[in-house]
Amino acid sequence: MKDIRTLTLDQLKDYFESIGEKAFRAKQVYDWLWSKNQHSFEDMTNLSKNLRENLMRDFFINPIAVDLLQKSKDGTIKNGVKLHDGLMVESVLIPTETRTTACVSSQVGCSLNCEFCATAKLKRMRNLEVAEIVDQVALIDSQSKTYFDRPLSNIVFMGMGEPMMNYKNVVEAIRKITEPEGLGMSARRITVSTSGIPKMIKMLADEGLRVKLALSLHSAVEKTRNEIMPFSDKFPLTDIMDAMQYWYQKTGSVITFEYCVWKGINDKDEDIRALIKYARQVPSKVNLIQYNPIGEGKFDHRSIEAEERYVRELEKAGVTVMVRKSRGGDIDAACGQLANKTAE
Repeated sequence: MKDIRTLTLDQLKDYFESIGEKAFRAKQVYDWLWSKNQHSFEDMTNLSKNLRENLMRDFFINPIAVDLLQKSKDGTIKNGVKLHDGLMVESVLIPTETRTTACVSSQVGCSLNCEFCATAKLKRMRNLEVAEIVDQVALIDSQSKTYFDRPLSNIVFMGMGEPMMNYKNVVEAIRKITEPEGLGMSARRITVSTSGIPKMIKMLADEGLRVKLALSLHSAVEKTRNEIMPFSDKFPLTDIMDAMQYWYQKTGSVITFEYCVWKGINDKDEDIRALIKYARQVPSKVNLIQYNPIGEGKFDHRSIEAEERYVRELEKAGVTVMVRKSRGGDIDAACGQLANKTAE
């Protein structure tokens, strides 16, 4: 037996023909699996009882399950999601007055070692499968309708893991999320956030997915960035910028630079000048993100005065800048806090 959701539509057609069924049955089952996100063969009501029994004999479906649901006082919902092998990831529903956003995970743990991120403290156990990523989106869409009376509007790959280190599955999951035969959601409302792997950024640009791209930057000073994001010494900022320029050339989509300002780390005037110089090399905008403490002392101090200087100088230089309010911090659901931790 194998998980039926690992089969392509053509493979499903081959299966049905092999058991003497018409090929159109494959489209019916594909619709149940990916458009309706159905996890039970028994509930595929347009199939005969005999056919459903054949499916149960030959295949299984491994859905995710919410092991723990936590609600923040600001409306944010964090899902502790149990996978079929007992491993856990987290995904978050972030509501505002006008939209609801799903923050989804792509790995169990993370492959990278950013010092300010709680997920980076976890060992990377494995990549998430395509269906496990899609299930997170379908789950949060359902929660958005239940708790906020509106469908999910936006998706960000900013949960646990580095999406570019699970490239194949993330790309296929995006196709399942956006194609009419899948969840049918808009690719323009999906943002893939990466810590910066030039080769993979260029590959994503060539996919034609029409998604948006965000770079977790935090410093445009090479030495500083390498200190807080040690893996980045393999990927110089010049190489990343080359990939960003390629991205814009191929997609025409403006890049978002994600940036936290920490006291004593990147709060000096030269840090601001470096960011301005870097951001002006490609059509982009800067999101200044409120840092969410994870118990690492040197990162616990947000530099509000420097953040305000960043805003003034960026605007003066003609760089679009937004200050993003953190949400879900009281349940460890905010940016950088996802680490399978239960709020007390």
